Amino acid sequence: METEYMQIPTAALHQWVVELFLAIGSEQREAQLTADHLIGANLAGHDSHGVGMAPRYVLSWKAGELQLNQRVAIEQDSGTMLTVDARCGMGQAVTQEAMALAIERAQAHGVCIMGLKNTHHLGRVGHWAEQAIAAGMVSVHFVSVCSMPIVAPHGGREARFSTNPFSVGIPVPGRPPVLLDFATSAIALGKVRVAHNKKIPVPPGSLLDSEGRPTRDPGVMFPPDGGARGAMLPFAGHKGFALAMVCELLAAALTGGRASLPANMTQGVWNNMLAVVFDPQRMGTADLFSEEVQAYVDWVRSAPLAQDSDGILLPGEPERRSRLARAELIPVDAGTVAQLDAAAATVMEQTGRSPGPVSALQRE
Repeated sequence: METEYMQIPTAALHQWVVELFLAIGSEQREAQLTADHLIGANLAGHDSHGVGMAPRYVLSWKAGELQLNQRVAIEQDSGTMLTVDARCGMGQAVTQEAMALAIERAQAHGVCIMGLKNTHHLGRVGHWAEQAIAAGMVSVHFVSVCSMPIVAPHGGREARFSTNPFSVGIPVPGRPPVLLDFATSAIALGKVRVAHNKKIPVPPGSLLDSEGRPTRDPGVMFPPDGGARGAMLPFAGHKGFALAMVCELLAAALTGGRASLPANMTQGVWNNMLAVVFDPQRMGTADLFSEEVQAYVDWVRSAPLAQDSDGILLPGEPERRSRLARAELIPVDAGTVAQLDAAAATVMEQTGRSPGPVSALQRE
């Protein structure tokens, strides 16, 4: 079945997001950072973490869970180690502040290990690796997601944890950076949502239905009227499951954040993150690093292409290609547009302010 898309001007969609969050009470900084992040995810080709998340944020705000205009509170500080509490604030704003603290410490001391807890959905984790890259820093991110459990453990058929992403950012002098960013589930929940809105199947090996049987139907994760939900699967079987467990233990249990336990489940999507940020210049290998990277990239790309392959892409290259393709227009599927329009209507009902329907922005 062919998916219906609307082509939305990128600048207009960004402004729509800013106005949506201003309408619910965000200050300009918070609304701007949230729009930058969500539209940035769409530009990078990750619609799962893009503007389609805005309706979920509105629901969390309406339920009194998402707290607007928060600033992080430093709970523990030993110079190179920080624990900060986001106070249930907007993830895009509080995580930017927390990462700025970690980068500042890494610049001063060479390294910082930062634990961030109790942030609302912090979005595409690669965005935070990119913040470190922009400052010349390498970063490693372990993230836990506390929401209703949606991923089954390897060997199980009922969900016990969430998509718990992992990310690494590596700046390379004179070259584009290397950026690794993926969920530990076989597919991100947002990509299941996008597939559900598009009415298309997900890849094999991604989902179980409510009876624990393999399925490609994304609708099992969005049952009508509160019906029994299916479960997602970890990527690479036991390997993805093991990495998801490590993310949960390091990002949630170690930082003092909310682990994915029944007592912690709410309407919101809550994240915790353990980030290791360090200055590669302090390694004393800067003169050799870029040359070695180039030699290794050339060697990797010398491999003969597999059948139907159009090239060997390094981590971060698909995102760079997508940003060029979507610089002027972002395709948004009709199902997501309907959800965005409904969110705008909800905000109007609650506050008397609204940016209006996204559908009105469509490029003819």
